[in-house]
Amino acid sequence: MIRIEQVSKTFGQGKNSVVALAPLDQFIGEGEFIAIVGPSGCGKSTLLRIVAGLETATEGRITLGTSQLKRPVGFVFQDAVLLPWKTVAGNIRFPLDTSGVPRKVGDRKVEELVELVGLQGFENALPKQLSGGMKQRTAIARALADDPAILLMDEPFSAVDLMTREGLNDELLRIWQATGKTILLVTHSVEEAAYLGTKVMVMSARPGRLRKTYDVALPSPRTEETKTSADYLDLVGELKHMMRDADR
Repeated sequence: MIRIEQVSKTFGQGKNSVVALAPLDQFIGEGEFIAIVGPSGCGKSTLLRIVAGLETATEGRITLGTSQLKRPVGFVFQDAVLLPWKTVAGNIRFPLDTSGVPRKVGDRKVEELVELVGLQGFENALPKQLSGGMKQRTAIARALADDPAILLMDEPFSAVDLMTREGLNDELLRIWQATGKTILLVTHSVEEAAYLGTKVMVMSARPGRLRKTYDVALPSPRTEETKTSADYLDLVGELKHMMRDADR
């Protein structure tokens, strides 16, 4: 699905240059859920932005299948970044309107997405009337509006409280299973990474290098009982150990 080949990123030039991301290789299969962890400033978000086309790699390339990555990519940021004057439905419809999707087709799509993210009854609410979790659900629905092949998520739940975050984790797993999307999630929480991912990529301190990719063999569906299983706790412990080493 995604082939990352020797992708690196350097900001600036000469003495003022900063290597944010060292050459990195990774293959991501269709429908996988990839969680990316690593120290602050190690290039996790930069990698996502390169995949999204928001940044240009200094070297290397990213391909989708056998062609250059051109199919729509959905992006969910740390802040929901909703248009404050538009309703939930209006925010979700926004990318459809800008793409010229007919109104009736867009209305049906918005209705499907509202149901998918569990926001029925809030279609006409403005962002200021929503909780943090509801704002992020709206942002996820908006990112899915163009039916992207890939959903990129840059610490989308870091600003909400723990209980809301855990609930959103379960919602995200449900959405992933319902849509079959390929998801790349950046997070600072190894617990979240282990719970959500089919694979976990561990990055080193800057310049960011891929230290190791873990295959997560936890059974699905994942539930609260998953978090008390020996396999989950062992994986969390191993990820924490790798993260401590990554800071050195």
